[in-house]
Amino acid sequence: MKMILEINNLTIKYGDKVALNNVSFNLEKGKIIGLLGPNGSGKTTLIKAVNGLLSLNIGKIRINGLNIGVETKAIVSYLPERTYLDLEVKVSEMIKFFSDFYLDFKKEKALELINNLEVPLNKKIKELSKGMREKVQLALVMSREADLYILDEPIAGVDPASREYILATIFNNRKIGSTVIISTHLIYEVENLLDEAVILKEGNLVAHNKIPEIIKGFNSLDEWFRKEFRHV
Repeated sequence: MKMILEINNLTIKYGDKVALNNVSFNLEKGKIIGLLGPNGSGKTTLIKAVNGLLSLNIGKIRINGLNIGVETKAIVSYLPERTYLDLEVKVSEMIKFFSDFYLDFKKEKALELINNLEVPLNKKIKELSKGMREKVQLALVMSREADLYILDEPIAGVDPASREYILATIFNNRKIGSTVIISTHLIYEVENLLDEAVILKEGNLVAHNKIPEIIKGFNSLDEWFRKEFRHV
């Protein structure tokens, strides 16, 4: 099976603080992966590194066989934890911007998702609630035909009633054969979607395996996680 993401001996420091310590793992194409760990475990640092937003102290990252750069940005669709949308722009204008900027962006899909998520097209981003802004951002990210989707806390700011629909949106609108990485602390909400999990603690990789292998002896991934990190 071909690998979409290869991380070898990755170490990242902020000053003297080690955020990621000699982390190595590979992800196969076509999987949905949970990136999990308690606060401060290094999840967001890892995501930023894969997206080329941080300098690597030691190690290598390759996406679809390519070093991080312009070519990898063209095949990765990234949803950051915090919104990056221009607050003065209308939702419809944001869709046009993405359509002009990304060759793999599907405008009709974006319009359909925005409609299904009940987001008003003609309102400015600043006029929307935090949850609505996150829905816009998710619709934009999932409207790309990317090889790798990286989603940092995609349901954290969404009301519980909308979470199931948001997760269904992610699952049903990803490009066929693509890989999805979901970083979240709401494990019970996503675990039924996951094929595998990458689990970090204090910058170290503590587990990477298929879900059934990780949770042997437990009823769920959420139960395993709560016991494993009960003192963190």
